[in-house]
Amino acid sequence: MNKQFIDRELDSEIKRLKTYFPVIVLTGPRQSGKTTLSKKLFSDFHYVDMMRVTDRRIIEASPEVFLRQYADGLIIDEAQHYPELFPYIKIVADELPDSNFILTGSNNFSLMAQVTESLAGRSATLALLPLSLHEIGDERAKLPTDTLLFNGGYPAVWANHIPAADVSRQYYNSYIERDVRQLINVKDLSRFQIFIRLCAGRTGTELNPQALSNEVGVSYHTINSWLSVLEASYLVFRLQPFYQNIGKRLVKTPKIYFYDTAVVCFLLGIETPEQLTTHPLRGAIFENYVVLEFLKNRYNAGKTNNLFFYKDKSQREIDILQQFGHQYHAYEIKSAATFHSEFAGNLNYLKKVFGDTLVKRQVVYDGDSDLDTSENGVVNFRKITF
Repeated sequence: MNKQFIDRELDSEIKRLKTYFPVIVLTGPRQSGKTTLSKKLFSDFHYVDMMRVTDRRIIEASPEVFLRQYADGLIIDEAQHYPELFPYIKIVADELPDSNFILTGSNNFSLMAQVTESLAGRSATLALLPLSLHEIGDERAKLPTDTLLFNGGYPAVWANHIPAADVSRQYYNSYIERDVRQLINVKDLSRFQIFIRLCAGRTGTELNPQALSNEVGVSYHTINSWLSVLEASYLVFRLQPFYQNIGKRLVKTPKIYFYDTAVVCFLLGIETPEQLTTHPLRGAIFENYVVLEFLKNRYNAGKTNNLFFYKDKSQREIDILQQFGHQYHAYEIKSAATFHSEFAGNLNYLKKVFGDTLVKRQVVYDGDSDLDTSENGVVNFRKITF
């Protein structure tokens, strides 16, 4: 198989923070490229995998001695599987300020719990998501939209040329077998699998845990617990509504999106880009893809999520409202290939509500023409400028 290494936008931020912190924590979805990137950036570092029994046994014999031996450069993969190691990392990092540790993990909750408890002030945390359009590359980004949505962003699809359906199926199976069984005690796994597929069917919509509870046949508390599991293992994220007091009654229910559209297609039973073309949720999947591009742009720059959506009680809705201090950028996402002036209607409305604090308005759509007027910009989603 002809494999290709794809440069990641997070490279520079990792290198920059490494000059200030003895510990870099790299988290993100399973198979997003954390191990590959760590080994590429720090090829001279010693590498251990906490999922590997032999590595665990070597370290368990004398953790502090082992850390000191490789303090000048050590990559610890899936570090959350050995939480007892974190206090030792703290000791060594404090005593050896020039130490260099790279910790990776795909379980955000358990990993960050250990980081917060033991490594506060000694570590910098970054999230590596699947490939962005820019990372996929200009030529491949010109592929038909439905192919991009169907392929998603996992490196194995683009670098190893593995069919997206195969990558998604193996990802899902390993996720269920490892993350789910580790994070929760699921008595009836089939109910949890139904729950995940129902979440896929709600992509880009406001999430109603009570409705999911009724459909799956489990309690409201269980649904919320399962949603936390999906978030902890980087399968989904919730986009929060904007609800500051601006004189309007705003909704307070978040929307749900997935960290990869190929996984959404798999969960919905979409097996080819051609099936996606006519699928009733094609617009929602397109919206998921664009929202995810904005989130990747933030995380790849080492920044926090500043994305919201806007919706008031009159059902006026804006897909992305991005906050920069006291100023805002607003984006309306449309999967249509042809621009219509009414696409900008809600953006014009929002300008009246926000006034001069709304400094950018843009319709992001699936067409070829880019229009830029004094009122609104219109851009193909492949050409978004953040």
